[in-house]
Amino acid sequence: MNDTEYMQRALELASRGRHATRPNPMVGAVVVRDGHVVGEGWHQQAGGPHAEVFALRAAGAQARGATLYVTLEPCSHTGKTPPCADLLIRSGVRRVVCAMQDPFDAVNGQGIRRLQAAGISVTVGVLETQARCLNRGYLSVIQRHRPYIVGKWAMTLDGKTATVGGESQWITGASSRIDAHRLRARADAVAVGIGTVLADNPRLTVRHGDTSRQPLCVVWDTHARIPPESRLLQERADETVVLVGIESNFDKQDAIRATGATVLALPLSADGRIDTASALQALATEWAVQELMVEGGAVLLGELLDRDYLDEIVTYIAPTAFGGTQAKGATAGKGVIRLAEARRYTITDIARCGSDVRLTYTRGREEDICSQD
Repeated sequence: MNDTEYMQRALELASRGRHATRPNPMVGAVVVRDGHVVGEGWHQQAGGPHAEVFALRAAGAQARGATLYVTLEPCSHTGKTPPCADLLIRSGVRRVVCAMQDPFDAVNGQGIRRLQAAGISVTVGVLETQARCLNRGYLSVIQRHRPYIVGKWAMTLDGKTATVGGESQWITGASSRIDAHRLRARADAVAVGIGTVLADNPRLTVRHGDTSRQPLCVVWDTHARIPPESRLLQERADETVVLVGIESNFDKQDAIRATGATVLALPLSADGRIDTASALQALATEWAVQELMVEGGAVLLGELLDRDYLDEIVTYIAPTAFGGTQAKGATAGKGVIRLAEARRYTITDIARCGSDVRLTYTRGREEDICSQD
């Protein structure tokens, strides 16, 4: 095996910590000596030992003179656990291979420099694209102070998300709906606008695939209009955050809180809506949301598109057409005036879901993007 293959194993281990490590990143580590894996580990939960600790424990005395592969730069500061860089130095490893540097201010190259100063050979950049993809939510929070945002919708061949009469359930077939639950399961939180709650009364639960946990529910509701009898507040109140305008009716806010849901009052932007940047930053800092999936409606998706906050778009296209100038499209918002202002995405995946087609688009250069499957 070579560096790439060992790092691939470390990435596989890292992914086992999904959802359990927030707000920390997912990290995996592999210790190799004389061509044999002698220790493995991954960061299992926030506040617990890091991946390097588990891997070195498993390796024991065999770590001396070995190479350690790790998906993220070893930490160099004391947080809830001691610095991993110091542990590596004491372990006697000869070489460290990192997939990528950690942009967190308390690390950001310091761990690498500490290892090098101790005479350890350090290689950085092996499978970096895959490592960045794995921790795309963590990186977004660290670098942009907001979650990585995936916009998801289903539409017809002619781009409609509802009929002229407002019907939208169901545009796509069962295979697409099951597949969408798989995407939900990956997200830390699922968000909708109040219009979607009033029209569809969704549960926003994961009912297919990995159902071991449910994502946080987030409702954008400027005027606190969500009915206390809605499914979200009746069935999932303790897992629901309702974002309201700071000037919204206090009695309505109290009625929402009485169901057990969390209400967060936020400042308004110039157009009278919840300030999007404040909302996203609050989700990242207060609830450790690193990946946010937005399922509708058009107003919320349009707001995020206008602000260039949609990092990825997943759309399911059904083999039907509605027609009608009054039939809704996927996004509303202000939109762009000139073609040069359009948001540009790179297609990263095409898949069939029964009679439907799923298209995935991501911002960025094609060579910087990896599949999440």
